[in-house]
Amino acid sequence: MPADIVRYLTHPQVQIDPDVPVPQWGLSQIGRARTETVAQAGWLARTTQIISSGERKAIETAEIIAGRLGIIIEIREAMHENDRSATGFLKPAEFEEVADQFFAQPHLSTRGWERAADAQTRIVREAEAVLARSRPGDVLFVGHGAVGTLLFCHYAGRPIDRVHDQPAGGGHVFAFVRDARQVVHAWRKMEESGA
Repeated sequence: MPADIVRYLTHPQVQIDPDVPVPQWGLSQIGRARTETVAQAGWLARTTQIISSGERKAIETAEIIAGRLGIIIEIREAMHENDRSATGFLKPAEFEEVADQFFAQPHLSTRGWERAADAQTRIVREAEAVLARSRPGDVLFVGHGAVGTLLFCHYAGRPIDRVHDQPAGGGHVFAFVRDARQVVHAWRKMEESGA
């Protein structure tokens, strides 16, 4: 019997609206189409649990996949993206600059953002709480790029560093063996995961 696999999937492209709080952004048409395509993927066939962040874009991603698999999603509010409410929406160039600082100085708060070290502790705690239930089958977490990267760094035994961040655009997945907590693969486009 194959080992149970845990996957962390980041939501794909979103509808950006500077007038709406970021956690309330939904998927764009491209993001929704990508998710509908990946919901048919064979690598999801053994999934028995889908756990989503409470942010709208993650829930929409999880619901599309769960609908295809006939699974009810579980929402864990503490799986949210790193708290960036201190700055709110930032234009892309400025966002990238602040995100670089977030990863480069994990024990410092950049412009009021949640510290990377704290966000990592939080996302690892959430993942481990789910995995402690030891239910059979694969697990799919649906969330966000920054905390997903922090989770990857933890399970890969790497220091927090943006070099481990998912490629631009969202909709990427990494996987690890549940029992051994051993990374199977780093970030791949969700359409190309295959594992």
